[in-house]
Amino acid sequence: MALPKQDTAVLSAKWTEGVLLKRDVFSTVERGRFRTASGEVDAVLRRLDQVPWWSYGVAWHLFSRERRALTLAQDLHVGPELLWAGRKALVRGFIDGVALHLAKPVDDVEYFRSAKLALRKLHRRGVCHNDLAKEQNWLRGSDGKAYVTDFQLAVCFRKRSKLFRIAAYEDLRHMLKHKRTYAPDALTPKERKVLARKSGVARLWLMTGKKVYKAITRGVFNFTDREGGGRRLVNDAPVLREAMLRNADVRDVAIVAFADRRSGVGLYAFAEADRLEIESALQSQFAASKDPKPPEHIQVVPALPRDARGNVRTEILQLVAMNQVDLIDPLLTTDADRALMRDILDGRKNLRDRFNFETADGGVPTSAAK
Repeated sequence: MALPKQDTAVLSAKWTEGVLLKRDVFSTVERGRFRTASGEVDAVLRRLDQVPWWSYGVAWHLFSRERRALTLAQDLHVGPELLWAGRKALVRGFIDGVALHLAKPVDDVEYFRSAKLALRKLHRRGVCHNDLAKEQNWLRGSDGKAYVTDFQLAVCFRKRSKLFRIAAYEDLRHMLKHKRTYAPDALTPKERKVLARKSGVARLWLMTGKKVYKAITRGVFNFTDREGGGRRLVNDAPVLREAMLRNADVRDVAIVAFADRRSGVGLYAFAEADRLEIESALQSQFAASKDPKPPEHIQVVPALPRDARGNVRTEILQLVAMNQVDLIDPLLTTDADRALMRDILDGRKNLRDRFNFETADGGVPTSAAK
């Protein structure tokens, strides 16, 4: 399913392909650069030309909803700017920040204050997001403020109808659920009341529609996890991890998913070991394996990045796997963490989608390597 000629003409002249962020049955999303009247800017492209025919109707509907919502919210500066929209593709501005589940804004009261303000601005414009329960749809910008993204389920209202008020209330309630996770002590009595009371529509959805939604998304579309790894990450990764841990030199293993232009979803395995030369042995271990499919990439590292409790920081490893290396530095707090990540980044394996936010010699940006 090719793009229309008008879309192809604009993209061929203005779009510079970069990093693949996501590919599913509803769209392909990639990061790159877009040429505007004032120069090139970082941007994100959503396109429908690689969507299978059987899901195209739903994909186009979601695409149209996002295009409409971004048009209405164009000048609010609480989400991505709509840079261009065609019949089967659109380009939105890139927000310099990371998703909520990666940023983990613990006790960051100002972040959630800006999140409430962002919702107020959207609702005044008549836009209800409708998908804010997902942490990946909330971003923490490099300026510390909250931004929302992925407007595929957004609904735009002309009047402040009862349905609008319900949708706006649910947007707020879902935002407050995230505040309860990361800054519970900052919840006001009024906010606690909102959290305690779901709308009637939400209760009905939980009892009926959500069960059907899960059956379709998990059974048909293989959407089984937040990171987009689907069944490979949920089912295959644990088996692969146990197999790698049987190597006496391996202390620990972390496996993350990344978008892959050829297979759709790839797995990237990081093995913690002192002997870096065992990498070939680990690769040979899976050479004849077909079930489960081996990881696309295996990298042996002297240490895995960990938080204060000793838990592996898979959110950082996923950014490595996705070549989103310019987003890593804000997540690091010590020189030791930066030194560790410099070694990991220098030896990373997924180089197919390296982008021009890296240095000319192919290294990592100064901010990520310092």
